[in-house]
Amino acid sequence: MSLIEVSPGQLELVVHGPGAAATSVRFFNWSRPDEYETVFSVETLAEGVRARLEDVTVTVWDDMDEFFDGLARDFRGWEGERTWINNHLVVTAAFGSGGHVYLSWTVRSGFFPEDWKCTLTTVIEAGEGMTAVAADLKAFLTQG
Repeated sequence: MSLIEVSPGQLELVVHGPGAAATSVRFFNWSRPDEYETVFSVETLAEGVRARLEDVTVTVWDDMDEFFDGLARDFRGWEGERTWINNHLVVTAAFGSGGHVYLSWTVRSGFFPEDWKCTLTTVIEAGEGMTAVAADLKAFLTQG
Protein backbone atom coordinates (compact mmCIF):
# COMPACT_ATOMS: atom_id res chain seq x y z
CA MET A 1 0.00 0.00 0.00
CA SER A 2 1.19 3.49 -0.66
CA LEU A 3 0.06 7.03 0.02
CA ILE A 4 1.78 9.50 -2.26
CA GLU A 5 1.51 13.20 -2.93
CA VAL A 6 0.85 13.52 -6.67
CA SER A 7 0.74 17.33 -6.60
CA PRO A 8 0.85 19.93 -3.84
CA GLY A 9 -2.01 19.14 -1.47
CA GLN A 10 -3.28 16.21 -3.58
CA LEU A 11 -2.81 12.66 -2.23
CA GLU A 12 -3.36 9.34 -3.97
CA LEU A 13 -3.76 6.04 -2.14
CA VAL A 14 -3.10 2.57 -3.57
CA VAL A 15 -4.07 -0.47 -1.49
CA HIS A 16 -2.58 -3.77 -2.66
CA GLY A 17 -1.47 -7.06 -1.28
CA PRO A 18 2.02 -8.57 -1.45
CA GLY A 19 3.70 -9.38 -4.73
CA ALA A 20 4.22 -7.65 -8.04
CA ALA A 21 1.04 -9.10 -9.61
CA ALA A 22 -1.21 -8.32 -6.63
CA THR A 23 -4.65 -6.85 -7.13
CA SER A 24 -4.96 -3.19 -6.18
CA VAL A 25 -7.45 -0.44 -5.47
CA ARG A 26 -6.48 3.16 -6.22
CA PHE A 27 -8.15 6.23 -4.69
CA PHE A 28 -7.41 9.53 -6.46
CA ASN A 29 -8.87 12.87 -7.70
CA TRP A 30 -9.94 13.89 -4.20
CA SER A 31 -12.19 16.92 -3.70
CA ARG A 32 -14.38 18.31 -0.95
CA PRO A 33 -17.48 20.11 -2.28
CA ASP A 34 -18.57 21.00 1.26
CA GLU A 35 -17.80 20.19 4.89
CA TYR A 36 -19.90 17.01 4.83
CA GLU A 37 -18.85 15.29 1.59
CA THR A 38 -15.67 13.97 0.05
CA VAL A 39 -15.65 13.01 -3.63
CA PHE A 40 -12.96 10.90 -5.27
CA SER A 41 -12.27 8.44 -8.07
CA VAL A 42 -11.69 4.71 -7.52
CA GLU A 43 -9.94 2.28 -9.81
CA THR A 44 -9.59 -1.48 -9.25
CA LEU A 45 -6.90 -3.45 -11.05
CA ALA A 46 -6.27 -7.17 -11.38
CA GLU A 47 -4.72 -9.26 -14.11
CA GLY A 48 -6.93 -8.63 -17.14
CA VAL A 49 -9.50 -6.57 -15.22
CA ARG A 50 -9.82 -2.82 -14.69
CA ALA A 51 -12.85 -0.95 -13.36
CA ARG A 52 -13.03 2.77 -12.69
CA LEU A 53 -15.57 5.17 -11.22
CA GLU A 54 -14.99 8.90 -11.44
CA ASP A 55 -17.22 10.30 -8.70
CA VAL A 56 -17.64 8.32 -5.50
CA THR A 57 -19.13 10.45 -2.73
CA VAL A 58 -18.53 9.64 0.93
CA THR A 59 -20.21 11.71 3.64
CA VAL A 60 -19.15 12.23 7.23
CA TRP A 61 -22.06 9.95 8.21
CA ASP A 62 -20.75 7.04 6.11
CA ASP A 63 -17.93 6.41 8.64
CA MET A 64 -15.61 4.80 6.11
CA ASP A 65 -12.51 5.66 8.15
CA GLU A 66 -14.18 4.32 11.32
CA PHE A 67 -14.88 1.00 9.55
CA PHE A 68 -11.17 0.61 8.71
CA ASP A 69 -10.10 1.73 12.19
CA GLY A 70 -12.27 -1.07 13.61
CA LEU A 71 -10.62 -3.64 11.35
CA ALA A 72 -7.20 -2.46 12.51
CA ARG A 73 -8.20 -2.55 16.20
CA ASP A 74 -9.42 -6.15 15.89
CA PHE A 75 -6.08 -7.49 14.65
CA ARG A 76 -6.61 -10.75 16.56
CA GLY A 77 -9.51 -11.58 14.28
CA TRP A 78 -13.28 -11.87 14.17
CA GLU A 79 -15.93 -14.30 12.99
CA GLY A 80 -17.82 -13.85 9.75
CA GLU A 81 -17.71 -10.85 7.46
CA ARG A 82 -17.89 -7.12 8.11
CA THR A 83 -19.26 -4.88 5.39
CA TRP A 84 -19.17 -1.17 4.64
CA ILE A 85 -21.62 -0.04 1.95
CA ASN A 86 -21.87 3.12 -0.10
CA ASN A 87 -23.82 3.83 -3.29
CA HIS A 88 -20.90 2.95 -5.56
CA LEU A 89 -18.40 1.18 -3.31
CA VAL A 90 -18.77 -1.87 -1.05
CA VAL A 91 -15.96 -3.22 1.13
CA THR A 92 -16.29 -6.64 2.75
CA ALA A 93 -13.67 -7.77 5.25
CA ALA A 94 -13.03 -11.32 6.43
CA PHE A 95 -10.31 -12.48 8.81
CA GLY A 96 -8.40 -15.44 7.44
CA SER A 97 -5.78 -17.91 8.53
CA GLY A 98 -2.25 -16.71 9.05
CA GLY A 99 -3.33 -13.36 10.42
CA HIS A 100 -4.52 -11.83 7.16
CA VAL A 101 -7.51 -9.66 6.33
CA TYR A 102 -9.22 -10.32 3.01
CA LEU A 103 -10.72 -7.08 1.73
CA SER A 104 -13.18 -7.53 -1.12
CA TRP A 105 -13.71 -4.25 -2.96
CA THR A 106 -16.78 -3.91 -5.17
CA VAL A 107 -17.17 -0.88 -7.41
CA ARG A 108 -20.58 -0.59 -9.02
CA SER A 109 -22.13 1.87 -11.41
CA GLY A 110 -25.50 1.72 -9.64
CA PHE A 111 -27.86 -0.53 -7.71
CA PHE A 112 -29.94 -2.04 -10.49
CA PRO A 113 -29.42 -5.48 -12.08
CA GLU A 114 -28.48 -3.94 -15.44
CA ASP A 115 -25.71 -1.83 -13.84
CA TRP A 116 -22.16 -3.18 -13.92
CA LYS A 117 -20.03 -4.12 -10.94
CA CYS A 118 -16.52 -5.41 -10.40
CA THR A 119 -15.21 -7.14 -7.27
CA LEU A 120 -11.62 -7.97 -6.41
CA THR A 121 -9.85 -8.94 -3.21
CA THR A 122 -6.69 -7.60 -1.63
CA VAL A 123 -4.95 -9.50 1.16
CA ILE A 124 -3.57 -7.32 3.97
CA GLU A 125 -1.61 -8.37 7.03
CA ALA A 126 -3.66 -7.93 10.20
CA GLY A 127 -2.01 -5.69 12.76
CA GLU A 128 0.56 -3.37 11.21
CA GLY A 129 -0.75 -3.82 7.66
CA MET A 130 -4.36 -2.97 8.52
CA THR A 131 -3.24 -0.16 10.83
CA ALA A 132 -1.31 1.40 7.94
CA VAL A 133 -4.28 1.02 5.55
CA ALA A 134 -6.62 2.64 8.09
CA ALA A 135 -4.23 5.56 8.73
CA ASP A 136 -3.56 6.14 5.03
CA LEU A 137 -7.25 6.00 4.16
CA LYS A 138 -8.03 8.55 6.88
CA ALA A 139 -5.26 10.81 5.55
CA PHE A 140 -6.66 10.48 2.02
CA LEU A 141 -10.24 11.24 3.07
CA THR A 142 -9.32 14.25 5.21
CA GLN A 143 -6.68 15.87 3.00
CA GLY A 144 -6.94 19.47 1.97
